[in-house]
Amino acid sequence: MKFSKLTISIAAIAAIFTVGCSTAAKTVSEESLGLRKTDLYSESNTTGDKTQYSKTVAGTSKKIERAFENAPPMVPHDTEGMLPITIDNNQCKTCHVDSAPYDKTIPEVPKSHFTDYRPMTTLANDGRIEKEGKAVDNTSDLKTTSKSLTTLAGSRFNCSQCHAPQSEGNNVPQNVFKAEFRGTGLNTKSNLVDNINEGVK
Repeated sequence: MKFSKLTISIAAIAAIFTVGCSTAAKTVSEESLGLRKTDLYSESNTTGDKTQYSKTVAGTSKKIERAFENAPPMVPHDTEGMLPITIDNNQCKTCHVDSAPYDKTIPEVPKSHFTDYRPMTTLANDGRIEKEGKAVDNTSDLKTTSKSLTTLAGSRFNCSQCHAPQSEGNNVPQNVFKAEFRGTGLNTKSNLVDNINEGVK
């Protein structure tokens, strides 16, 4: 009896499908998904864990190691009275910009925050985009421009946009992620200003 390649292929797929379907699949109830153990269709008895931010006074807290290289560090101290940040009131600057150069126990804002990475962008008369006076077709392959500033960059002024206090909850999933850093000390400091163009053509 002669079989075509198509017939053999169909038979193989059917055999795999049959074996796969015959294996008993583990059933997971909706109530066991996620952290909550209550009915997903009723909110009446569901309460989340209370958010518990650190009450440690600024200057006495312990640094939280970065989650990965150049990750914005978490805020390890109490932020009561420091938020929201406005153009006229940035309490973070008081310690981390103004005092840090003199008090070496305070983490200093890195050089990347005193750098303007935004190129001068204009629209030419012919409708093409110009970056730093040069017409560009594809902006994704452009190297980042950088201009050193004497003050905190406007794009870095709202600290709480990236940095947040860490909540200590009781009902949290286990985290087995282990960060790998390419250099010594990068778990507590930034090297972004040195490798901002990494991977760009």
